[in-house]
Amino acid sequence: MKTIVSVLTVASLVSLLGAMPGEVAAGAPLPDARTVVERMAARNPTLRSYQARVHVDIRMLSFPFLAPNLEGTSYYQRPDLYVVVFDRMPSYAKSFGRLFNDVGNPLAWQRDQNITLDGTTVLGGRETLVLRLTKKIHSDILDHTLAYVDAASYTLRQMEWYYTSGGKITMSEQYRLEGNYWVLSQQHATIHMPYARAVADAVYGTYQINVPIGAPGVQGQ
Repeated sequence: MKTIVSVLTVASLVSLLGAMPGEVAAGAPLPDARTVVERMAARNPTLRSYQARVHVDIRMLSFPFLAPNLEGTSYYQRPDLYVVVFDRMPSYAKSFGRLFNDVGNPLAWQRDQNITLDGTTVLGGRETLVLRLTKKIHSDILDHTLAYVDAASYTLRQMEWYYTSGGKITMSEQYRLEGNYWVLSQQHATIHMPYARAVADAVYGTYQINVPIGAPGVQGQ
């Protein structure tokens, strides 16, 4: 049976560059968190759907030192559907599959997170806005999350999850141009938890854009 991993759509809604509305000019006032989220969600209005194959390599850096490889298909349908369906998910790798769940639609963040602007930084030589997310309902596990948003394109560059145990997970994203759209190309995650250390790399294949998608339980447009 295929395993469906629901992934919030930041990897879809904000992985697409298009025009660059609201670019932050030098010395200009910074947009507030709500404006940043709105600009992230407004990317590429003509993109209705896509699907693409995805390959994930996982390498555990601590016992039991396993290195599973996952194959799946990434599906997106506007306004807020993004799922990855893995062909086969070993039981010991399910926690790694869930790692992709939190890279998501900024509109969904607003439903269960308090979001504030945490300033700016430079990431990869580019000015980057930093959003701080905290759960509206207190979590004993997750302390807070930082989302790094490109100040020109309003794409998500990186997310960091900080856990009450002292653990941290970081995921960075890279994009490429297919047709008229900049789409997610690669993801790299580092996992540093008190009980495990690992790295994961995802590579996305050719995209089929604005076509009916075949995600299980979803009617394509």
